[in-house]
Amino acid sequence: MQNNQLKHPVDEMLPLGQLFTYGLQHVLAMYAGAVAVPLIVANALGLSQEQLIYLINADLFTCGLATLIQTLGFWNMGIRIPVIQGVTFAAVTPMIIIGKTHGLTGIYGAVIVAGIVTYLMSPYFSRLIRFFPPVVTGTIITVIGVTLMPVAVRWAAGGNPAAKDFAAFPYICMALVTLVIVLFFYRKFTGFLSNIAVLLGLICGTVIAYFFGMVNFSQVSTAAWLGVTTPFAFGMPTFDLASIAAMVLVMLVVMTETTGDCIAIGEIIDKPVTQQDLTRGLRADGFSTILGGVLNSFPYTAFAQNVGLVGLTRVKSRFVVAAAGAILVILGLFPKVAAVIAAIPNPVLGGAGIAMFGMVAASGIKTLSKVSFDGTHNIMVVAISLGVGMITLAVPNFYHNFPSWAQVILHSGITAGSVTAILLNAVLNGTDKPAEAAIGKQEYIG
Repeated sequence: MQNNQLKHPVDEMLPLGQLFTYGLQHVLAMYAGAVAVPLIVANALGLSQEQLIYLINADLFTCGLATLIQTLGFWNMGIRIPVIQGVTFAAVTPMIIIGKTHGLTGIYGAVIVAGIVTYLMSPYFSRLIRFFPPVVTGTIITVIGVTLMPVAVRWAAGGNPAAKDFAAFPYICMALVTLVIVLFFYRKFTGFLSNIAVLLGLICGTVIAYFFGMVNFSQVSTAAWLGVTTPFAFGMPTFDLASIAAMVLVMLVVMTETTGDCIAIGEIIDKPVTQQDLTRGLRADGFSTILGGVLNSFPYTAFAQNVGLVGLTRVKSRFVVAAAGAILVILGLFPKVAAVIAAIPNPVLGGAGIAMFGMVAASGIKTLSKVSFDGTHNIMVVAISLGVGMITLAVPNFYHNFPSWAQVILHSGITAGSVTAILLNAVLNGTDKPAEAAIGKQEYIG
């Protein structure tokens, strides 16, 4: 009994109904981002509609497996906090370049090797956690939230900036209505209903949007009932040295982003992430990326989209996100069910996204509020890092004249801002004292 009382909320097992509901909420929040990479890569490589559907199913299935490994733990892998896994956007451009030259088999060969390298490097990369004191973690969390906000804004405006009806008044109104619904449930109710405010907002918003002709269920009728992902469905992987080098560089970026995301979640759930925790989390990234190459998917990382949902719902249990992983596996096996979720309109996602991504930025500001700015160089660390992180938001092609390897690192505002914060803090403040938030003593039995 005493052990149960001391157990951290992250290890709390909720009733089955709540696990499913909270888990579904996480899935709805990240679904659009989860299927975006297969859509982009398939269109760029000129794949058929049948191949695209297969890639999406494989992505969802592997995403679920990766999330289960990360949240529940497997062997020496899994950070065991509520972090959901998804395909990294950092790999999109390199994969398209590799695919146009060497095909999908060339992509998968590079992904498998990069996953192996990530797994082997994890114990060494995790030592960098000493470079993540509160001023750095707070800055990174803030950058993550602000960098994600344009995604929510684009969703709210319809999703496609090139469309003629982009930012049409009905879309913006629908996003606003969804946001108001989320706020209504969050403010007027307590407990379970307050915690699923985002889910209720998405459901109510979709129902309202349906009566205004914004919901298209045509894909549901054409989608197959069952779709089984088989290893190496597009052929055995091929290995090209330059492609492998490019993908390893991508995974270094991914490891940096995963470190920031995991520390952010640790801050939100009041469970400091240790070096050992981070090693397990990065190993899970590497192993999941290997799985991605085998199961016709892509590199995996912690999904920043869901960090804000943890803070907004105040539900810290890792088993909730494990339930989301199980739902993703089911969606990968039953395309017709996945098509129903895919029918949620972008403006509805945008309204909920503004609340979720704003919560990430607010969590970063909360962490920074505990940092001393008097008599230190912390104000400059925060200022410059935020500025660098915002560069590609203001001018997306700012680095287009840089070498391709540099573009991989700098194109992500999260990575650029994170690296800047780490380097500036090391130069201006020194690194004599390890990050207290990262290596603090555990106060609970995990």
